[in-house]
Amino acid sequence: MATTRTITNAWKYRHLPNIFYEQMILAEEPVVQERALDTIKRLLVEFFEGRPDVFVSGAFYICYDITDGNRRLQPDCIIAFDVDAEAVRYNLPNYWIWEVGKPPDFVIEIASPSTAANDLGRKRDLYAELGITEYWRFDPTGGDLYGQPLTGERLVGGEYQPYELHKEADGSVRGYSELIGIDFHWDGKEFDVLDPATGETIDKRVAAEQRAATAEARNRELLEEIERLRREQSER
Repeated sequence: MATTRTITNAWKYRHLPNIFYEQMILAEEPVVQERALDTIKRLLVEFFEGRPDVFVSGAFYICYDITDGNRRLQPDCIIAFDVDAEAVRYNLPNYWIWEVGKPPDFVIEIASPSTAANDLGRKRDLYAELGITEYWRFDPTGGDLYGQPLTGERLVGGEYQPYELHKEADGSVRGYSELIGIDFHWDGKEFDVLDPATGETIDKRVAAEQRAATAEARNRELLEEIERLRREQSER
């Protein structure tokens, strides 16, 4: 797929804006979001593997003002479509909207005690102002920090409107991302990313384990059938 523009190698040619990056102070708190964040990022990276026009990252700041480097946001995970993913990753120190030519299309935040209020307030407003199409939030506490474990919103007329969530009797929650074409799922304990057609995880490792288990079970059945036929033959 065609990319939006050529991204200059800022490191090589020193095309760095004259802006100041203030040192960030990290809050000391329980890392309740770490496991969920690692799982979701890994699955999304795997899902778009082999797509050079899709940039997925959880390590980049979104910088949106070339005159002030401190006007930036750090989502837990972003996805940008129709960009040169390799150039963004290797040529830029952060996701500079003015250099890439567009904001990310998709943002995920994972709740933590120090960031939850910001994720629901200032960050959400800025994501809408920047034109980020989808904004998803996951709460690994089950809803203590965000009010509910899973929320997905799409940008409509400059404002975020919630996606419909499907809640089951067992407490699980599922939401469909129109932008990506996958389901985000909370089973009451863990988050997952599902294929909406099959309802199964897109996790390649789990799928491989399931295929191996199925093949092993089938082999056992065949061996048992062969042994049964041998016994019947010997008894004749």
